[in-house]
Amino acid sequence: MSIIKFHQDLKVFQKSVDVAMIIYELSKSFPKEEFYSLTDQIRRSSRSVSANISEAWGKRKYEKSFVAKLTDSEGEARETQTWLLFALKCNYINEEQFNNLNNQYNQIIGMLVNMMSQSQSWCSFSSVNQGEK
Repeated sequence: MSIIKFHQDLKVFQKSVDVAMIIYELSKSFPKEEFYSLTDQIRRSSRSVSANISEAWGKRKYEKSFVAKLTDSEGEARETQTWLLFALKCNYINEEQFNNLNNQYNQIIGMLVNMMSQSQSWCSFSSVNQGEK
């Protein structure tokens, strides 16, 4: 297992950034009247998943703060899934795009839940943190 020194090394962080960029590209085609509503909301929530992971990593000296920020990240991922559902219902994305992105967020949520359930090992400052790189 590799040593994880930075939040950018975490697979869950990398995956959340990648999915947020897919959403950004897809949302460019949303109608202009959605710019200050659905487009803005889905971009913000998808980006916030990664941002909260970054904050959690910086707060892992305090286990409760670490878990709280990961909980925020999970909430943002679930919010993004809801915005994706609205995008599907409004025909801004197709069912294949929705299913792909929704499944990717389910994977991200699973990774976050695993990190929270093993928070003690993530918050110990031994030479190697436990978990997936």
